[in-house]
Amino acid sequence: MDEAWAPLESAQTTTLSELFDSEPDRLERLTVDESGILFDFSKTHLGRSQLDGFIRLAETAGLKERRDALFAGEAVNPTEERAAEHTAERGEGAAESVARARRFHARMRTLIDAMEADAFGSIRHILHVGIGGSALGPKLLVDALGREAGRYDTAIVSNVDGAALEEAIRRFDPHATLLVIASKTFTTTETMLNAGSALSWMDEHGVVDPYGRVVALTASPDKAIEFGVDETRILPFSDTVGGRYSLWSSIGFPAALALGWDAFESLLEGAAAMDRHFRLAPLARNAPVLAAFVDRYYANIRKVESRAVFAYDERLRLLPDYLQQLEMESNGKSVRLDGSPAGRATSPIVWGGVGTDAQHAVFQLLHQGTHLVPVEFIASVEPGHSLAPDHHRQLLANAFGQGAALMSGRRSDDPHRDYPGDRPSTTILLDRLDPRTLGALLAFYEHRVFANAALLGINPFDQFGVELGKAMAKALDADSGSIDFDSSTRALIARAFGASGE
Repeated sequence: MDEAWAPLESAQTTTLSELFDSEPDRLERLTVDESGILFDFSKTHLGRSQLDGFIRLAETAGLKERRDALFAGEAVNPTEERAAEHTAERGEGAAESVARARRFHARMRTLIDAMEADAFGSIRHILHVGIGGSALGPKLLVDALGREAGRYDTAIVSNVDGAALEEAIRRFDPHATLLVIASKTFTTTETMLNAGSALSWMDEHGVVDPYGRVVALTASPDKAIEFGVDETRILPFSDTVGGRYSLWSSIGFPAALALGWDAFESLLEGAAAMDRHFRLAPLARNAPVLAAFVDRYYANIRKVESRAVFAYDERLRLLPDYLQQLEMESNGKSVRLDGSPAGRATSPIVWGGVGTDAQHAVFQLLHQGTHLVPVEFIASVEPGHSLAPDHHRQLLANAFGQGAALMSGRRSDDPHRDYPGDRPSTTILLDRLDPRTLGALLAFYEHRVFANAALLGINPFDQFGVELGKAMAKALDADSGSIDFDSSTRALIARAFGASGE
């Protein structure tokens, strides 16, 4: 596969302005209109020759074959010897896996119907505890789509810092709260501590049967039963669904509660539409694949280390956080599938914020700083509010204007007012932000991650790098003495816990 990189790495760099001048069909070739979303890659340095080179690389790397294996339910996660079946949760995958997902979704809907019939008593508040993918996805969905739903007051708590849980329960009535515990293994340290503290809070306030107000979302039902959850209130999902890909499964339960089942189904349908696009569209017209080509160009050809994502829509303010886990936990690897060194940069550092706030914080560096940072603008044609149209018009004008300014720049004899330009951006423009379109957008990012992994020959579905620090934290917390910490860590322990470590 290294031979396929050589022509790309030796190609001469052409400016964005030169590319637009020399490629009259550039806009048409590098925009994809799919599932109510326009993807515009034209303001990137992906020229015709680079595109052809990346298509040859994709063929050499077996992108199509790995994609087919993903949808067939084959073991595309070799280090853990399992499939990655998040697409089956929305109906695109192996028949038996799709059937299982539908059974699990039916259990979700039955429980939601029971809640709406007051089977749990009067519930007004949903307290969801989880971490990582068990929290980031549901939190994004509820924040983006549930602002006006008014069905339940929902809090999603992930941080083990007691201040986070305390802030949530301070505004909740324990007698009207449903506790949702989301953990794939039902052993996650932070989640189980938060769950225990939430149950103690309910007990201390006189809730007669706190465990009767618990719903478990897990791939380990036996562990949930052992914890004390009634088996009728356990919503399982398959262990072939990874945490950061799990919002489509029962992990999406709080979103389905807050938004309503119809909205959750629309979310799944939008994701399934993007699944079909990724599976069937030719590589040169395939939105996730083109995005991966752009990512690889900047990371591997231009040696760029980060990518910035700016949501010009307040409802998507949590998207950069969600993408950080999805991309950096998936592709933040340094070895290939066979264990050999990756040999080149893998995941970029993903960061970002909300426009127009970010313009007054970080865009100075983007326009005139010494770092080249590809920028991603995400916006919606329809506003998410009922205020005067001037608000939305100015918002979109800023999003489009910033992209144009990054590309064109403005030269000046005054070096302080000189804008070099030739700085790349991608624009992702939604017709509207609704469940179906958001489902398609999130599935786009999942497949972009997968396409990047295929081009690099790495595994995007394990995350062993998360484990070492957690193991050390557990050993320290248990005072087991199993790890001989360095002098700096020992000094910190003594300062925080006292000389005895207690």
